[in-house]
Amino acid sequence: MRQYLVTACEMKRYDANTIEKIGIPSLVLMERAALVTVEELLRSYRRQEAKVLVVAGCGNNGGDGLAVGRLLMLRGYMVDCVLIGNRAGCSRETAVQTEILSQYGMSVKDAIEDDEYDIVIDALFGIGLSREVTGLYAETIERINQMHSFVCSVDIPSGVCADDGSILGCAVRADLTVTYGFCKLGHMLYDGAACCGKVVCREMGINERSFLGEEPRWYTISGIAGDALLPVRDAAGNKGSFGKTLVIAGSRRICGAAVLSARSAFRMGTGMVKTVTAIENRDVVLQAVPESMLSTYQEDMRNIEEQERFEAALQEDFNWADAIVIGPGIGMGRQAEMLLRECLAKSSLPIVIDADGLNLIAARQELQTMVQNAGRSGRTIVLTPHLGEFARLYGCSVSEAREHLLEYPVQMAERMQAVIVCKDARTVVTAPGAARHYLNTSGNDGMATAGSGDVLAGMIGALLAQHMNGPDAAVSGVYLHGAAGDLAAQKQTRRSMMATDIIEEIGYAAQEKGVQEQRC
Repeated sequence: MRQYLVTACEMKRYDANTIEKIGIPSLVLMERAALVTVEELLRSYRRQEAKVLVVAGCGNNGGDGLAVGRLLMLRGYMVDCVLIGNRAGCSRETAVQTEILSQYGMSVKDAIEDDEYDIVIDALFGIGLSREVTGLYAETIERINQMHSFVCSVDIPSGVCADDGSILGCAVRADLTVTYGFCKLGHMLYDGAACCGKVVCREMGINERSFLGEEPRWYTISGIAGDALLPVRDAAGNKGSFGKTLVIAGSRRICGAAVLSARSAFRMGTGMVKTVTAIENRDVVLQAVPESMLSTYQEDMRNIEEQERFEAALQEDFNWADAIVIGPGIGMGRQAEMLLRECLAKSSLPIVIDADGLNLIAARQELQTMVQNAGRSGRTIVLTPHLGEFARLYGCSVSEAREHLLEYPVQMAERMQAVIVCKDARTVVTAPGAARHYLNTSGNDGMATAGSGDVLAGMIGALLAQHMNGPDAAVSGVYLHGAAGDLAAQKQTRRSMMATDIIEEIGYAAQEKGVQEQRC
C-alpha cells in the first residue's frame, strides 16, 4: 500500500483544512484521537489492571493525552494526570480537557510524584516541537525513560523532530506510538524511528480529503503484495521477451560482485543475463551462475587490436541487451573507466550505475558530464550510491549527507539528470522533476553486509530490462530488496544473514504480502 509521509507543516495544514474547511471541530478530532489511542494501547497492553500516568504538555498534544487518561479512567484504570508547564499558556482545547477532568473529580497535578506506574502516556510535546528540549521538560523526559513502564506516545515521542527524526536534545523512548491521519517523516527516519517502538497510524477525521489539492511530497510502501509492484508476466512469453540484462561487474581481485548481481537479476525475473567480467573470474561465474552467458576481458590488454576486438564485442552486447548494470567490483583502473565510458557513449539503453562506477564518476568531471547529457537526452540513468558514495558525488561529508537525507538526493537528481537511489538505513528514491519522493521502510540492519548493494543493482537492472520506467523500477527494486531482507532475517537472524540470503528470498518477497506490517 502506498502511504503518505508528512512534515509537521503539512500535517498542521491538513488539520486546519479539516477544522476550517471541512467543518469537523477541533475538540471532536481530539476526542476521536483519544479513542483510537486507547484502542491501540489496550490492544498492545493486555493486562486488565494497571496504574497509568499521563504526562501532558500545554499544547493540543497534552489535551489528547488528558482525554486518553479520562477514557482509561472510565474503563476502570487507576489514572494520575500531570500537566507540565504554565497552565495559563494552555491551548483552548487542553484547557477544556482539564475542566472536563475536574468535572469527573480527577485532579491534574503539577509534577510527577514518586510512585510506580505500569503505563505512561507521553503527551508532553506533539509534532510542532522544533527547538532543543531543556530544563524541566528534559528532566521530565529522562524521568519517563527511567520508569521501566510501558510507554505509549501520543502522535510522536516527545523530543523527536517530526520532520527529520532528529533528537532535539533528548527524547522519550516509547514502546508504542499512535499517530493520526498520516505517519510523519520523523517516525521513519533515524534516530527518531528508534524511539517510536511500534508505530500505528489511525484515521480519526483527517484523511486525503483534507489535502484540498496539496498532497504531501513524500510517500512509502508497506504491507503490499510484492507482485503488485512488478510487470505482468506474459503466459506465452519466452526468455527473450522477459528482458535481457547485461551485467558488467567484478575484477580480478573481486569476483563475488559479478555473481551477486547476475543471480539477483535472474531472481528478479529477467529472462537472460550476460555477465561481462575479468577473465580471472571465468570459472567462478560459470559455476556459480551457470544460467548466465559470459564475456571476459584482460584488465591489461596488450595492444590496440585486442582492445578494439573487445570494444566491438561490447557493442554487440549493447545491441543484444535491454538494460545494463555496471559498477559492482569493477575497480578504479583504466579498463574500468573504459567500460563505463563505452556504456555512456555508445549505448542508449537504460543503465544502473553502482559502486565503483559511481566512484569513477565522482573522480572524473568528464564522466559526470556524460551522465548529465545522457539523462537530458531522455536516457534512463539510475545511480545507486550508499551514503559514502553519495557524499563523494555530491561533494560533502557523510555526516552532512545523512543530515540532509531528504534534500540532497533531490538536488542530486536534478544536477545529474538521473534517478537517485541514496542507500542508508532509510533509502531515498527520487527522480528529476519528481513531485513525490520515496522513503523506503522495508529492510533491516542485517542487510548492512558486503554484497547487499550488488544484489540491489542487479534487481533494478532486471526490472529495467523488463521495460519498467526508471523511477518505478528503482522504487520496486528497493522495496522488494528490503522485503527479501526481512524474510532472510526471519530465517537467518539479522546478525547472521549474508547477501546471498537476500537473493534466495527475492522470489518470495515478489509474491507475498510485505512482512513489515507495523509501520503506519
